[in-house]
Amino acid sequence: MELNLHRLWIFMQVVEHQGFSAAAHRLYMSQPSVSNQVRRLEQSLRVTLIDRSGTRVRPTAEGEVLAEYGKRVFLLAEEAVAAVQQVGGPVAGRLLVGGSTTVGTYLLPALLARYQQRHPGIDCDVFVGNHEAVQERLLGGGIGIAVVAGTPHGDRLAVESVLDEHPVLIAAPDHPLARRSTVDPADLTEARARFLLREPGSRTRELQERVLADWGLAAAPRADIWGPEAVKQCVAAGLGLALISEHAVVDEVRAGTLAVLPVSPAPQPRPISLVRRRDRVLSAAERAFLEVLRGLRNRPGERAAGLVPAGHGGHAEGGDGGSCRC
Repeated sequence: MELNLHRLWIFMQVVEHQGFSAAAHRLYMSQPSVSNQVRRLEQSLRVTLIDRSGTRVRPTAEGEVLAEYGKRVFLLAEEAVAAVQQVGGPVAGRLLVGGSTTVGTYLLPALLARYQQRHPGIDCDVFVGNHEAVQERLLGGGIGIAVVAGTPHGDRLAVESVLDEHPVLIAAPDHPLARRSTVDPADLTEARARFLLREPGSRTRELQERVLADWGLAAAPRADIWGPEAVKQCVAAGLGLALISEHAVVDEVRAGTLAVLPVSPAPQPRPISLVRRRDRVLSAAERAFLEVLRGLRNRPGERAAGLVPAGHGGHAEGGDGGSCRC
């Protein structure tokens, strides 16, 4: 019995892209060549790996087992390359980093811009998704490192807090409370404030629910809004107030299209965490990114780039922005 790694890789592409044609396009091969390589792999293992009876191919039970081992095989190969690169030489290559929705959209680009200033020879790719999608890719080896809001749990994950994220309460700039020097929960009740919450299942939604409960506003009028951009647009239109990450509203506060209400007591910050698989060897590019994040944590007077200070409506600190080659 023989397991040819080239054929295994082709088989993995067929499974991932759910078809021979899609895999062939991905691999710059002809469809007959892809089919032939998978068939020869099946012959060498004496099993059927692909169910070809439907409109979309799918792995058989044996194919599913092999695909899981294939992920581990190629992940180990990547780790071997990373271990060799750690011996010496300049940091180069490619960084693939994941980010949860808010962090990946509003904070990660500025962090990667800072990273590329230090390591211009590294290209950056970014995967942004909800916590479950990011964690699934981490555990499956699709990404090696991620930056997320909160503190994920899991025996296979190594989690390191690197920054704090401060939630802020935003309103339209002409909202009556936007002119106040301080706002307390009683003022929000008196103003019959309506709160716009992220979709159920969102980690931000969990934070919003907790803060409203702390303020004694768990029964306040509310509406569900899907996605942080939609939340900001609805607030700017005067449809309600929203608790949102300070990272998400820097540009709008600077432009005067949103105001931050200085609520006391201010919401407690939550950590921004660097997450990776505990058993994975980081590449040189990933280790360099980790050092950039640790550098921010080790300078307690410095917040992440361009943040809105909690409790100061309508003012934003300066910071470095930018984008990476994604």
